[in-house]
Amino acid sequence: MKRRNLLISLLAAATALVGCASFASAEERIFTDAAGRKVALPEKISRVMAAGPPASVLLYSVAPERMVGWVREFKDDEKAFIAAPYRDLPVHGRLTGKGDTANMEAVLAMKPDIILDVGTVNPTYASLADKVQEQTGVPYVLIDGTFANTPKSLREIGELLGEKEQAEKLAAYTEAAMQRLDKVVSEVPADQRPRVYYGRGPEGLETGLAGSINMEVLSAVGASNVADAAGKGSLANVSLEQILSWNPDVILTLSPKFQKSVLSDPSWAGIKAVKDGRVFRAPALPFGWFDAPPGVNRAIGVSWLTSALYPGKAEIDLKAETRDFYKLFYHVDLTDEQLAKLLADTGPKP
Repeated sequence: MKRRNLLISLLAAATALVGCASFASAEERIFTDAAGRKVALPEKISRVMAAGPPASVLLYSVAPERMVGWVREFKDDEKAFIAAPYRDLPVHGRLTGKGDTANMEAVLAMKPDIILDVGTVNPTYASLADKVQEQTGVPYVLIDGTFANTPKSLREIGELLGEKEQAEKLAAYTEAAMQRLDKVVSEVPADQRPRVYYGRGPEGLETGLAGSINMEVLSAVGASNVADAAGKGSLANVSLEQILSWNPDVILTLSPKFQKSVLSDPSWAGIKAVKDGRVFRAPALPFGWFDAPPGVNRAIGVSWLTSALYPGKAEIDLKAETRDFYKLFYHVDLTDEQLAKLLADTGPKP
């Protein structure tokens, strides 16, 4: 009798354990992120914290209602291009990249179900993810943010958050833009593709080196980065003397101040891009079309840059393309005034 009671007790305990295991598996799932990390996720993800700017833009595009906040404060002219009520979400700072401003207390205060990081994937970022996850107990997911991987990244986020329909629309848009670009570039001989300098900041003396994630769109459009001559890396300061020696065919920037000064400063006058009037400013509201951040926002930059670098080669209605992108990715219907503001003095004629 005792043995029978003991057997019944053990069987009941085993059944209970199996039940607990089944319950746990129903409450969480395992997601393998871009770094190969196995991350246990809650079954329901309602609150997501972006670790940096690229993740912030991607999250806003796919699932704005899941955002707990932004990584930085918006300026008034930027807010106009973000849909209400998301433009007024709190600012929690950033966990990754240059000038990280968030800390563990900030993470815990936002009560996210997961933390999402999108961008470069390497041992450094994987280590940071492990550290933050260990200290906060919040699952931390890394997604590959390289430009060529954008459609895949969008679909991964859609799968992760249960927003497959919206993610597929964004992925399809990006793939179509890339395919159109590939067709244009394939018809331009290699020796006729422009050599480009990208000047960051109001002075234009910061740029992206060979292999920089900030320069990916330039490679995608078949142009060459003159700063490759300065070596491999990320962002770096260069001198005017170096730029003069590189003598680029085109100068790109996001800064209205730099665009204006480079066209009027005699120090830059000898550069081919300045002589030919090919100094183009990429639109930057609410996020940069070429960079700043190097995220999904660059999908519209493909159309703009194709028009700028290969005039007459691509049939792109830039106004219509811009309206479609902002509606699909940023959830706003642009007014005629906003459209004019975005495209004014940017280079290619819409």
